[in-house]
Amino acid sequence: MTDDDSAKNTEQQPFSERYPGLEVLSAKPENAQVASRSQLESYLTPREEHYIRNHHRTPQIDEAEWEISLTGLVDEETELSIAEIKHEYATESVVHMMECSGNGRAYFEPAAAGDQWTTGAVGNAIWTGTPVREILHEYGAVTDDGFWLSIMGGEAIDDEDVFCRSIPMSKIVDDCLLAYEMNGVPMTPEHGYPVRLLVPGWFGNNSVKWVERLHVMDCMVSGEAWKSNNGRDYTKYQQSSYRIIPAQDEKPKRYSSLDVFDTHEQLLSPDEIENAYLFDQLTKSLITSPTDGDEIFTSPDNCVEITGIAWSGDDAVESVDVSVDGGDTWHDAEFIGPDLGSHSVRKFRYVWNAPQGEYTLLSRATDEKGRRQPATVSAPEEGLRGIESNRYPWNEKGYGNNAYVPLGVSITIAD
Repeated sequence: MTDDDSAKNTEQQPFSERYPGLEVLSAKPENAQVASRSQLESYLTPREEHYIRNHHRTPQIDEAEWEISLTGLVDEETELSIAEIKHEYATESVVHMMECSGNGRAYFEPAAAGDQWTTGAVGNAIWTGTPVREILHEYGAVTDDGFWLSIMGGEAIDDEDVFCRSIPMSKIVDDCLLAYEMNGVPMTPEHGYPVRLLVPGWFGNNSVKWVERLHVMDCMVSGEAWKSNNGRDYTKYQQSSYRIIPAQDEKPKRYSSLDVFDTHEQLLSPDEIENAYLFDQLTKSLITSPTDGDEIFTSPDNCVEITGIAWSGDDAVESVDVSVDGGDTWHDAEFIGPDLGSHSVRKFRYVWNAPQGEYTLLSRATDEKGRRQPATVSAPEEGLRGIESNRYPWNEKGYGNNAYVPLGVSITIAD
């Protein structure tokens, strides 16, 4: 059976049967998150439990007929088949903890617009594909710092805006892949089969699915030139969506180019970039055991083990703290298990000699630059554009929330 045949057989099954470990937030288009945080305890997320985020329909693609255009600032424009991408260039793999930029939206008050993702719009998987830099170099693309690669997906139909993201060339040539495998097998259609861009360490909105065109540019997609005669907008998902828009703004300020791609740095310097772009992921952690509402029975001689996962963007997680009293005091957790790379999760644990009672557990991660998760999300009327005083900015679409989330447990000491 070919990869294409396998994908077609998978498509014939009902969506809920193909992804039994996911909670479906919307069926058309398909959007679903991990049903329980305990599922994230494994080092790798199975395909059927990896979150799905789609804006349009999932296209049904014949791999043998699919081609990717390379255009723009290149010596030679070309059309690349999937077979060429797979077999005529080097192959690389990376373990990447991908997070939807809307993950944690459900914790905004008042509610932000969009599907109400809680903590499950994440997945840690091995992605395998062709380094984009090799294709760009072969066809004489301009790959200097300051230039951009705009990647366009093939899911939109004639009356829909094209999903297009502009990625700085410095990131593209560093580690981006045209990925065609997920955990050693072809991706499912909902995850981007037959090929998607993979941007390690960056929010999932940058890893464009069903790649149809690569366009080398000296700026991001912006302006009227990127709106077609039939009304399709190529700039929406770069310039309007996936931006930090506080309550006082009707729309974000658009930029044709940027010098700062670090999302956290943008959030710390809102005077330079008024509405931050969602590029690399923010430092974050999540307790996976126990889970919220657990009633734990233990003996006086036994301890309770708190375990979880932490991840970050282009900067590695340095440490994790755990609190059992709602944040009044904090304790150092220890990393456990293998280190699968800077873009993967780090597992942690804290062994707790727990007295009987009711407790509120928290975890907070700090990256190698000393940047720590904030405690709360601000109120809309505060008008924050960036992270201030341990508060993450409320924004219209609920993007980027990395404030730590409490969970409650009760401890019963048995004789």
